[in-house]
Amino acid sequence: MARVVFLHPDLGIGGAERLVVDAAVALRSQGCSVQIWTAHYDPTHCFSETLDPELPVVCVGDWLPTSVFGYLHALCAYLRMIYVALYLVFLSGVEYDVIFCDQVSVCIPVLRLSRHRKKVLFYCHFPDQLLTQRKSALKKLYRAPIDWLEERTTGMADMV
Repeated sequence: MARVVFLHPDLGIGGAERLVVDAAVALRSQGCSVQIWTAHYDPTHCFSETLDPELPVVCVGDWLPTSVFGYLHALCAYLRMIYVALYLVFLSGVEYDVIFCDQVSVCIPVLRLSRHRKKVLFYCHFPDQLLTQRKSALKKLYRAPIDWLEERTTGMADMV
């Protein structure tokens, strides 16, 4: 039986979340052991499948900000996902065979720090760098390292 961990930045009720939950439920129905790890989860605002104790949702890092005064959303998402990955690899004690990393690729190098190399699948709905405009010099400066990291870390997955 394969042990699969899904990493998702914010497990709410959007389309990306629906995909993660459906994939997790499908794998569980095939006999896989499945967990979903996220930086935010609200049991009062979620898909009903995530309330099933047979599909554990582990939330770590919810105390980290999602923005700074309404700005720096991407940076905060990166930091939150890095925290989730660090917690999973170094503090959780959870054993897994495959990690399904969703949306934010910057945590892939952290996942590679595991003592035993695990398969990392990265699901990229749409590259983050194509979702935003860079109209000002400040925005270009802010996005440059984020875009660079996204380009480098996406390719570190075993499969995209």
